Amino acid sequence: MTAIRRVEVIANVASGSVGKDAPQEAAKIFADVGLDANIRAPATGDLSRALRAAVDAAPDLLVVIAGDGTARAAAEMCGPDGPILAPLPGGTMNMLPHAIYGSRSWQDALTIALAQGSERMLGGGEVEGRRFLVAAILGSPALWAPAREAARFGQNKLALMRARRALRRAFSGRLRYMLDVGPREKAEALVFLCPLTSRALNEDEQTLEAAVLDVKGAADAFRLGLHALIGDWRDAPAVDSERCKVARIWAAHGIPAILDGESVRLKSLAEVTYKPELVRVLAIPKDL
Repeated sequence: MTAIRRVEVIANVASGSVGKDAPQEAAKIFADVGLDANIRAPATGDLSRALRAAVDAAPDLLVVIAGDGTARAAAEMCGPDGPILAPLPGGTMNMLPHAIYGSRSWQDALTIALAQGSERMLGGGEVEGRRFLVAAILGSPALWAPAREAARFGQNKLALMRARRALRRAFSGRLRYMLDVGPREKAEALVFLCPLTSRALNEDEQTLEAAVLDVKGAADAFRLGLHALIGDWRDAPAVDSERCKVARIWAAHGIPAILDGESVRLKSLAEVTYKPELVRVLAIPKDL
């Protein structure tokens, strides 16, 4: 791994899981290993600008302590030839941090990564110029994300209201899709899993796992929504998966989607492709 000398840190102190003392805590962790990091703690509205400035400073290592959206944006900005990225948990879902470091606090993840970490290139998916390293959900299950977040914070009435809204919209726009050169098919939703997190792929496979969710009625939609709220969507019925490198998806209107935990709206025609080299990360040994 390239020797780490120059370090930039972005800490979203406005996030409750990061905390206002994060800059001081991070500085001490780096000082303990003989590194002097430039730590930025921007206001929420300045996160993107601060992230861009940190990447432009050309550090050897970029540490991000923030939510899923900032972690995904950092991976896009770094790319395969930019700084090594350490995306630490600082949001609610923390999909990318948990995939790389497990369910650890950002302090523990950073300490272990600096002591035992190694550089690792990650592949993943891309759609409309946006990249994802964990998973992309396209279609009606993406509508359940706001309900799940409300449930996570104990806002049960709001979660129920959002779940009802998602259920009403579940059949408003089925997707048409084609995986690689296969036939055109229909589905309620598609989920693309990267090798980093797929249970069906080896981590060195250069492809995506495409899971097709074929919801045939209100009962299936309710069960799928229930699993999206409290469990694993893969345990829901009517889920079929296969491998693909390119997928083309059509819909009558814009396609709701979640990319690595971040809600986005795609155009009515989207193409998902596998990219073998998206970003270098500071990973830790798998047996820790």
